[in-house]
Amino acid sequence: MTLFSNGVRVAQGPVSTGVPGHPTPMGVFSVIEKDRYHHSNIYSGAPMPYMQRITWSGVALHEGVLPGHPDSHGCIRMSHDFAKKLWPITKLGVRVIVAGDELTPTEFAHAKLFVPRSKSAEPQTAMNGSTEGAAQPKAELTEAMIAHPDRVLSDAAPDPKAAPVSSDAVKPSPTIDPPKPLLTGQVAVFVSRKEKKVFVRQGFVPLFELPVTIDDPDQPLGTHVFTAMEVTGDGTRMRWNQMTVPTDSSVSVEHRDSRRRSKDPPKPVVRGKPPSTAAQALDRIHLPQEVVDRIGELLVPGSSLVVSDEGLGRETGRGTEFIVLTR
Repeated sequence: MTLFSNGVRVAQGPVSTGVPGHPTPMGVFSVIEKDRYHHSNIYSGAPMPYMQRITWSGVALHEGVLPGHPDSHGCIRMSHDFAKKLWPITKLGVRVIVAGDELTPTEFAHAKLFVPRSKSAEPQTAMNGSTEGAAQPKAELTEAMIAHPDRVLSDAAPDPKAAPVSSDAVKPSPTIDPPKPLLTGQVAVFVSRKEKKVFVRQGFVPLFELPVTIDDPDQPLGTHVFTAMEVTGDGTRMRWNQMTVPTDSSVSVEHRDSRRRSKDPPKPVVRGKPPSTAAQALDRIHLPQEVVDRIGELLVPGSSLVVSDEGLGRETGRGTEFIVLTR
C-alpha cells in the first residue's frame, strides 16, 4: 500500500489481501466509514482495528495478520504500525485505488478539466441527502492509497495467537437525512461509456445525472481518475493530477469453433481495441455546458472526475462516492 499526499509518495507498507475464493475487488473506491475499534459481525467478533470501509458489502482496510501472501476474506490487512499512522491522516471521501500494478499520480492538464466558476445567485439544492460526516474541502483529501492484491509484500510470519481477521458482513448504508439547502465538500463526477451518462455527487449525495455524448462509442475509454489538487492563479484555475487504472479491455481473445477438426488451422487471435489515453478519453467526451458550469461552481480541492467504460456498479449506492470495479 502506498500513500500519496499532494501527488507525492509519503508512506508505503505491506498488505495481505483476499484469497481466490474471497478476492479483494480491484477498482476505484473511497473511504466511506471509519471505526477505530471495529469487530467483525460474522467471524466471532474478530477484531478489525483501525477499520476504514471502502464498500458496504464488507471490504475494508484494517490492521491484521500479514503472513506474506493473500490471506483475507476480501479485506486489505495492514501492519499495526502502518494502520495506526494512517488512521489520523485519512478523512471520509479519501480516494482508494486497488490495482494489480503499482500506480503513481502525475500532474495533468487538459482543456476539458473543470475550472472554478463563480456561484450563481440562486440557491443550489441537492436532490436528497445531507453532508453530515462528509469530507471537507481540504488539500489532504487528494491523497490516494494503492493496494496491490497480486503481489507478495511481506515476509512476516503469521501470529498464531492472533484472532482471525476477515471482511465484515454486509452493513446497511446509513440513513440519509432530508434535503438541506446547500451541500458542501468535494464533488465527484463519473462519466460512464456503458451508460452514456455523467453522474454528479457531493458529500456522497447524488446531485444530478444527464446524458453525455462520446465520440467513437465502440472504442474503449479506459479507466482514468483525475483529482483536483489546488486552486491556482487568480482563483480561476485548478491544478489536477491523474492516474490510469489498468483494465482487461485490451486482453487478446481467441475465438475457436469446437465443431472444426483439430487439423484445421487455428483462427487468428482477435484483439480488443486498446483503451484511450487519459487525454484521448477527455477529447472524446462532450458534456452539456450546464453540467460544466454547475461543476465549476461546486469545484474544490479534493474533487474528482472518474472516466470509465464501466457503468454504476452494485457497490455504488447511498453513502458512497462512485465505485468503479475493474475486476
